[in-house]
Amino acid sequence: MLPIWHPSPNFGARRGGLSPSLIVLHYTAMETAAAALERLCDPTAEVSAHYLIGADGTLWQMVDEAARAWHAGAGTWAGQGDVNSRSIGIELDNRGDHPFSEPLMAALEALLPGIMARWGIGPAGVIGHSDMAPGRKCDPGARFDWARLAAQGLALPHRPGPGGGTTPEGFRALAMAAGYPGDGELDDLLEAVRHRLRPWGHGALAQADMDALAGLVAAQAAVV
Repeated sequence: MLPIWHPSPNFGARRGGLSPSLIVLHYTAMETAAAALERLCDPTAEVSAHYLIGADGTLWQMVDEAARAWHAGAGTWAGQGDVNSRSIGIELDNRGDHPFSEPLMAALEALLPGIMARWGIGPAGVIGHSDMAPGRKCDPGARFDWARLAAQGLALPHRPGPGGGTTPEGFRALAMAAGYPGDGELDDLLEAVRHRLRPWGHGALAQADMDALAGLVAAQAAVV
């Protein structure tokens, strides 16, 4: 699948000799892909991504994969910061309040295997923006179909496992074991976990949240 090259000036060199080990998925939160493309290539906005996928399946590339795009911002994954230097960023044309279109999902599924092969990124390395920045970011949100990617080996499956008792301390420990940042408010962390694993979940921390996280940790261990 050949992207349309639409270069952004908003990039730099990856720091510290790092190469991509993560793929971070975003939604644009804008009305059109054209508006998102304009912003991602606007030097005054100081944001970018490597790829943008439109709702109609159109694929644009704005930054070379070897370069550091400015898409992730502050946050960590698996205890490591500077996610921009460690990742490939993919923006998805979606406001966050409606399902992701079939052409968009099909284009994403066509794009991911090549990136993963080129950089040796396994399914555990495909994460959402909210995973690495709970409380600050909520994309790709509760409407993104993680299970669809997981069924093709493009993200980790998340079958529930035995999560132990329901305690805030236990939940935070499991979240950190999965890769989530350990600091921040518990409610923000819970929301981020639910966006990824239990988008239908509401209310206080529940045993189902513990079990969902335990399943994710087990899936990560299985592919190491």
